[in-house]
Amino acid sequence: QRRPRAKSSISDADMLGVTMLASTMLVASAYVLTPHGRVQPQRTATSAAVQMVAKQVPHGGTLVDLFSADKEATVASATATIELNDRQSCDVELLCNGGFSPLTGFLEEKEYTSVVDEMKLPSGVIFSLPVVMDTSDDSIDVGSKVLLTYQGTNMAVMTVPSKYKPDKPKECLECYGTASIEHPGVRMVAMERGSHYIGGSLEGLEVPVRDFPCKTPLETRESLPDDADVVAFQCRNPVHRAHYELFTRALDAPNVAENAVVLVHPTCGPTQEEDIPGPVRHKTYEVLQDETKDTPAGQRTRWAYLPYSMHMAGPREAIHHMMIRKNFGCTHFIIGRDMAGSKSSVTGDDFYGAFEAQDLAKSLADELGVQAVPSLNLVYTGEEDYVTAEYAKEKGYDVKKLSGTKFRKMLREGEEIPEWFAFKSVVDVLRAEWK
Repeated sequence: QRRPRAKSSISDADMLGVTMLASTMLVASAYVLTPHGRVQPQRTATSAAVQMVAKQVPHGGTLVDLFSADKEATVASATATIELNDRQSCDVELLCNGGFSPLTGFLEEKEYTSVVDEMKLPSGVIFSLPVVMDTSDDSIDVGSKVLLTYQGTNMAVMTVPSKYKPDKPKECLECYGTASIEHPGVRMVAMERGSHYIGGSLEGLEVPVRDFPCKTPLETRESLPDDADVVAFQCRNPVHRAHYELFTRALDAPNVAENAVVLVHPTCGPTQEEDIPGPVRHKTYEVLQDETKDTPAGQRTRWAYLPYSMHMAGPREAIHHMMIRKNFGCTHFIIGRDMAGSKSSVTGDDFYGAFEAQDLAKSLADELGVQAVPSLNLVYTGEEDYVTAEYAKEKGYDVKKLSGTKFRKMLREGEEIPEWFAFKSVVDVLRAEWK
């Protein structure tokens, strides 16, 4: 298999004057203000800068806001229309609200080639997966202004200075580590995307109503402390006890400062076919927030939802998630085993090694300006509740296990689910809503 590559360059965080200090008392790293105060975003000709709330600097230095001040005039300027699919609508939303900062539109050919080949934008800023708009419409060409619509919502108008035919096999080999259509991301590139990509700037219009209410990066930053580390936890399924223990204990990691909070940030775009539907997942998250809000761990937990379409690209996608969460104000990111990994649809073999994503994240953490927090390998024991697998083995504890297949069978048949495995409030939602 081909593996995703990364090349080093000067950190954009370094260029912005953000420093990392090691606290000898806490044995933790934390982002600090410069001697001149909080780093302010720089205004550019193509994007509006906003006052930062959380202390993390946005990727590339500026939190982009592409929404048009004169929406009627923007719509009237369009010469063509593209109806977006679910994946594309997520990309447009994250471009317009700054989730993909520093991008101000879909990648043009030079930018696309740089991201695929070098995992960087031409400026040298890390960007691990190409954000592209595809089309097979010959009438859309250089000079077009395209209205991007989604299920009745005018989302943006795109100005097209670049139209090109991508080398899809190369894109897949570099970004996914394989060109096999047994990989879901490769199937998407090969079978869902059109023959050409168009690149260019966006002027944002409206945001569609989704199953999950998705805060913008700025709105999320407003809910975060500006004097603490923020540890992001990415998920796409309901949160069970092991997950909860994992992300709350991440606050005790040696590279996380003492007053840190965790941001649980589930994706709400298209995932994999077997995943639980979005509205059901949303209800499980809401009831869990309510159940845990008054606990010590719950008081250090924030929640928000991300309109993002999973690629299942393993190591490169882990970096992509870190970059996005940086724009949402996070300083740290939890990397689990086989993060964003996938299996062959034929053989069931993993496309990536268990620790490839962690290794790449650690190697790029300083340059990216987001520190990786490897997830603990937790197991449940009757003797001491949740402990690490290594500790349980050393003590000779009885480890209790419940597979996902067995859990789903117990749900369907109305059997009692042990509370060490799942929260009762989450189980109640799944029984009522998920068939």
